[in-house]
Amino acid sequence: MSHRTALSVLSAAVLASMSCAVMSDVPSPAAPGHETSASLTAAANGTGATGAPPPDAVVTEVRAELDRRRTGLAADELDALAHAIVTEARRHHLDPALVMAVMHVESRFNNFALSSVGAMGLMQILPSTGEELAAKHGVAWYGPQTLFDPVANVRLGIAYLKELSDRFGNLSTALAAYNWGPGHIDRRIRRGRQLPRVYPRLVLDAHAAVQGRS
Repeated sequence: MSHRTALSVLSAAVLASMSCAVMSDVPSPAAPGHETSASLTAAANGTGATGAPPPDAVVTEVRAELDRRRTGLAADELDALAHAIVTEARRHHLDPALVMAVMHVESRFNNFALSSVGAMGLMQILPSTGEELAAKHGVAWYGPQTLFDPVANVRLGIAYLKELSDRFGNLSTALAAYNWGPGHIDRRIRRGRQLPRVYPRLVLDAHAAVQGRS
């Protein structure tokens, strides 16, 4: 998956918004935006500053964040999306806050984002990758437009991130593969070349900022 990544300015209150376009390891300026909730990580793990939250606490946090974003989705679609993010992240043993960080970097939460290389939707999935993942994970595939279904996009994107994490055994490398494509990363590893660092840093910095305020 290929995008132009952008450096962000992370503060105690906001994450920067980043653009996604052609694959690049060179950052470009970005405008300020919102960030995911500080309590996502703790709530996802069933804990919080004052004890265990209600079962739907993390879904509520995700839903509130989605409300602050220009997703292009209706209220009922946002409800379904919030549940899908949390359910699928837990299914694949990933942090919902990490998923939100990937979505922030990839599409700025624009459900109808389309990159110059054809990556689509919230988690910017290429149609060829999406079709393959859909067959593996039992997601109905109706052609590339399936990737503009927010729940389908999130199910496929989270499954892909988990697949890459298992394949490379390292989150930073998995994130590089998510952005550049696993084949490209495999070739770099075989040749002993340095792996891309900007995209993983953008996502991990965004994730750390969320965790640091929990």
